[in-house]
Amino acid sequence: MGRTYWTRFSAFALVLVLALAGCNTMEGAGEDVEDAGEATQDAAD
Repeated sequence: MGRTYWTRFSAFALVLVLALAGCNTMEGAGEDVEDAGEATQDAAD
């Protein structure tokens, strides 16, 4: 596994940690995912 793989993996892991840290609870995470899905649907319409 090369440097590029670890750079991408590290960036993904950092984004994931920051996203989860922004959610106080798993319920909040579910609401965030739902809101993101609705925003995507609205943008597609």
